[in-house]
Amino acid sequence: MKTISQSFGRAKKRFSLFLARFFKKKRTRIGIYGPPNAGKTTLANRIARDWTGDAVGPVSEIPHETRRARKKENVVISGANGSTITIDIVDTPGVTTKIDYHEFLEYGMEKNEAIIRAREATEGVAEAMHWLREDIDGVVYMLDSTLDPFMQVNIMMIGIIESRKLPVIIVANKIDLVDAAPARIRSAFPQHPVVAISGLEGRNTEELYEKMIENFA
Repeated sequence: MKTISQSFGRAKKRFSLFLARFFKKKRTRIGIYGPPNAGKTTLANRIARDWTGDAVGPVSEIPHETRRARKKENVVISGANGSTITIDIVDTPGVTTKIDYHEFLEYGMEKNEAIIRAREATEGVAEAMHWLREDIDGVVYMLDSTLDPFMQVNIMMIGIIESRKLPVIIVANKIDLVDAAPARIRSAFPQHPVVAISGLEGRNTEELYEKMIENFA
C-alpha cells in the first residue's frame, strides 16, 4: 500500500509540474512585415548575425525573393542596461495589394518563371497574413525611407496591426541612400515609435534593439 507521505509527494510533484508549465515564460514571436524590397530579410539577417552568428535567408533586388515565412528561434537581444529579450524572428513575404508577373519580366526572367514567382508570391502574402492573425506577438514594420509611406498597403497593414492591438515599431530603412527621408515616415505614423536605420550598413541598429526590448518585452 502507498503511504500517505508517498501519495502526498506524488501529488506535490504533479502540482509543481503544473505550475512550471503554467508560469513558463513564452518567447516573444516578432514578425518583420512590410512591402516588397523594404529590407525585411536584410534586417532579419542583421539581427540574427548580431546575436547568433547565423543568417535567416538570401536577399535579392528582385521583388518577392522571400515567398515563404522564415523563422529564427531563440534570439537573445541584450540592452545597454543589461535587460534582455528572447524572441523568435519571423521574416515574412512582402505584402502588397497587387502582384503582376510582368513586373518580374523587367528583371530578365522568362515568362514561365515569372508566372511561377507571381503565384508563389501571392501564396506568400496569404501566409504572412495568417501569421499576423494567429502567431505574432509584435511587429517590426519595415519601410523604404526613399518612398512615399502613404501607400495603400502601408495604411492597410498598420490598421490591421492596430486592430489586433499588437505592439509595433516602424523602421525607416535605407537611410544610407541620398534621397532617404525618414522624417516623412515619422510624420505619417506619429502614433508609433519610428527608428531610422540602414539595415545594410548596420547604422542605428543599437537604437532599434533598445526599442525592441522596451516595446516587446
